[in-house]
Amino acid sequence: MVSLALALGLSKMASRNVRVDSLFLDEGFGTLDEDALEMALQTLSSLHQEGKLIGVISHVQALKDRIATRIQVVPVRGGRSELEGPGCQRE
Repeated sequence: MVSLALALGLSKMASRNVRVDSLFLDEGFGTLDEDALEMALQTLSSLHQEGKLIGVISHVQALKDRIATRIQVVPVRGGRSELEGPGCQRE
């Protein structure tokens, strides 16, 4: 929760003179208990409802279950990975 609070606080400070409409978080959810995870998800949901683009990088299943739009990194042979999700079609 501390890292989420810091990210939100820094985002708010950085956006005083500039409009910031996106926030990307890399992990930090795996150590949260159910109540703290729920609070974090509600906070991210309220930011999304305000029009913010929220990107979360995580392996936590509860996040995968709650976030409808996702891009997944899927391992394939030879140490390579592919992206799956909206906007990830190969051309």
